[in-house]
Amino acid sequence: MNTLGTETEPLTTLTSDHAGPGSIWAWAGAAAGLTGIVGIQASMAMGAAYNEQTAGDAVAIMTEFAGQRTAMLVMHLTLMVSTALLLVFAAGLQRRLRAGVPEYGLTPTVAAFGLVLTSVATLMGTGLDTELLFGLGNTDRMVPEVAVFASHWMGTIPWLWVGAGVSGVAVAVAALRHRAAPRWMGWAGVVLGGATLLLGVSPLQYMAGFTGPVWVLVTGLGFALADRRSR
Repeated sequence: MNTLGTETEPLTTLTSDHAGPGSIWAWAGAAAGLTGIVGIQASMAMGAAYNEQTAGDAVAIMTEFAGQRTAMLVMHLTLMVSTALLLVFAAGLQRRLRAGVPEYGLTPTVAAFGLVLTSVATLMGTGLDTELLFGLGNTDRMVPEVAVFASHWMGTIPWLWVGAGVSGVAVAVAALRHRAAPRWMGWAGVVLGGATLLLGVSPLQYMAGFTGPVWVLVTGLGFALADRRSR
């Protein structure tokens, strides 16, 4: 009841990002996926430890690895950008899904946690870059076995995108069961997210690096374009 006799505006509840702030978080996700793909490709270019011609020869591996510092720099820059943007995407995705699932649904939180886990993996995957970018410039002062270990590190840790698979499956549940996202996005989560999760828990876990960034790119673009059209 309005006891003052004056009219008041009804309160409006924001039910989704369609009515709220822009979709910067979604574009951040698309950029995180794209930079993740580039970073994985750069990691593939640093295969000194996997070269049959240098296998077992630490000095030869170190020498070859020293010539791959350009790829290392590309991997470092792109995956560090992805590391930061994944956190923005995680926060936005949680908020976006929260608007469409039951109040105590777990899928928004699980989706966000999966991306945070992936961000940690990309951060750790680039953790040795600074030391090696400069250290490999003067191999006379580097222990060859350190370079061998680092070559294996950069060929494995950045590929641990299993968390993105968890997020993809969570988005699939939110989309297909609760209609919190477009249905096609749910099926993308089933296919790309499911494949990433299965690869990540299998002995072929590093192959999750092929599909995880693609799912992040597709989902980020999907939300960005869908929310843009709905305005």
